[in-house]
Amino acid sequence: MAKSKKIQVEGEEITILFENDNELISLTDMLKAKNGDFFISDWLRNRNTIEYLGIWESIYNPSFNYGEFAIIKSQAGLNSYKLSVKDWTEKTNAIGLKATAGRYGGTFAHPDIAFEFGMWISPQFKIYLVKEFQRLKSEENNRLKFEWNLQRILSKINYHIHTDAIKENLIPKQITKHQSGILYASEADLLNLALFGITAKNWRDNNANSTGNIRDYATIEQLVVLSNLESINALLIRQRLSPIDRLIQLNKVAITQMKSLLENETIKKLK
Repeated sequence: MAKSKKIQVEGEEITILFENDNELISLTDMLKAKNGDFFISDWLRNRNTIEYLGIWESIYNPSFNYGEFAIIKSQAGLNSYKLSVKDWTEKTNAIGLKATAGRYGGTFAHPDIAFEFGMWISPQFKIYLVKEFQRLKSEENNRLKFEWNLQRILSKINYHIHTDAIKENLIPKQITKHQSGILYASEADLLNLALFGITAKNWRDNNANSTGNIRDYATIEQLVVLSNLESINALLIRQRLSPIDRLIQLNKVAITQMKSLLENETIKKLK
């Protein structure tokens, strides 16, 4: 489902539509800032506009219909020629412009094209539009970094819960610090095997030039599953299941959850 955000440009509220990992800027909203009668179709019938759109589509759109584009280009600029966004997209298979109906109705464009349209409003409007759009993108990137770090912190917190369960159920009385460390390491590797199919030592041996550990290179899906596995393993430990039985169960959970997360659209957007 598409979502949207708003930015303010010279007193006008401009809609940014997020759809299929792409951003689209509302030309309909931008048009409100233009003094006098002016329509998107006026901009679209201009020869310079058509040439720009054709170049943009040729770079980013492998399905662009060059035959129809040549016909449109030959007629662009004539007083009798009219062209709508719908005609442009249907005839040329263009992807840079989009006319939508419903809740987010209006004409939307890829940022490159929206910035070009902004020049038709005014050079000053374009500058502020670019500035506000970049600010929105920066805020979005910061949010994603925060969510990533939060997930990493959650994984570490759950690890402490996990080691508390080990201490309570698996560590013998008066165990030495050395034995405790070995036990914690073996439990951590049980999770590594269940999720990554490899122990921490094996990973280090295979990645001698890398810094950190196997979990530092995990994907966001793996970190989510790892967090869940740590909680589940803590429960299985309290049920006094053997390491082998726990490994089998945890591996099944890891497979199921990874399959689910890899198909999850929300997780994909966090990348």
